[in-house]
Amino acid sequence: MATQTNEYPTRAYGATSPDSGVGPMQITRRGLRHDDVLIDITHCGICHSDLHSARNDWGFTTYPIVPGHEIVGTVSAIGENVTRHKVGDRVAIGCMVDSCLECAHCTADLEQYCLASGGNTGTYNGTDRRDGTPTFGGYSEQIVCREEFVLKVPANLPSAEAAPLLCAGITTYSPLRTWKIGPGSKVAIAGLGGLGHMGVKLAAAMGAEVTVLSRSESKRPDAEKLGAQHFLNTTDKAAMKAKRGTFDMVLNTIPVRHDVTPYLHLLKVDGVQVLVGMIDMLPELHTGVLLGRKVLTGSGIGGLAEMQEMLDFCADKGILPDIEVIAMQDIAVAYDRMEASDIKYRFVIDMESLRAAE
Repeated sequence: MATQTNEYPTRAYGATSPDSGVGPMQITRRGLRHDDVLIDITHCGICHSDLHSARNDWGFTTYPIVPGHEIVGTVSAIGENVTRHKVGDRVAIGCMVDSCLECAHCTADLEQYCLASGGNTGTYNGTDRRDGTPTFGGYSEQIVCREEFVLKVPANLPSAEAAPLLCAGITTYSPLRTWKIGPGSKVAIAGLGGLGHMGVKLAAAMGAEVTVLSRSESKRPDAEKLGAQHFLNTTDKAAMKAKRGTFDMVLNTIPVRHDVTPYLHLLKVDGVQVLVGMIDMLPELHTGVLLGRKVLTGSGIGGLAEMQEMLDFCADKGILPDIEVIAMQDIAVAYDRMEASDIKYRFVIDMESLRAAE
């Protein structure tokens, strides 16, 4: 068994029950294993998954839970065998902190789809593969993580803006890369929220012709400002019909249960609709729409190599999410505003506010 240093008492914010809200708590981070990195967290993005997990909306939360899987910070200590990172490095952690690294998916740089029992280890609400303890996320001062799952933050990516890239960024980047979106591609982004606004920026940076699909005409100015060349109001039946058979991809970021059939009609032959926002049962779907060789699929985050590629791509192209920085103590208000769609487009916690609290 690997020798560990002393454990790290850490201040955090978390939930103790579905209706407790997210508030202050003390947790203990494990001592460093030989391949571990200790990170002082500077920023953590807020994801809709945090809210759903804290409230047990999906039915599999284990309490207590400390959310947060869009983590940026600075390395403050390393295990004896760590070679990828050194003290002082600016680094990041996304939605997973471990996997088997041995199965067919892991060895193909698809750690997010790890085939081992339990799959990959989630950054929070997961179980450590070696000692069975619960994993706690980034609403905290520090985190300990296996070195392979710690990413390098390019020098020209600001820490606050880099944080949402670890979930919203990779969730939209991965399908765009998987289906080889580039110059000449026509991409429609359904929904213009935290995921959708990153989808627009990334697809445009890849050279695609981008259209935003929304039922809200008020989204048109933002769509154009984010880099979309076109806007299609999905309540306009004539306009929707005129665009049938147009798109190589519909990147569907809508987070609530909805009918995906209208978006399938928009696809070319062999076009693909990728669901990245909705985690729910689909409404009834008539398979006749698929007979035009339309593809309906989903995608979840990305592997470690792809995540690093995404960070480097965003740094190279100057792609940053639109964010609002908040104090840790304002998390309840942020959750309420997020539910009301009162944010353009991602909240990021400045963790200095947690360290400054008495």
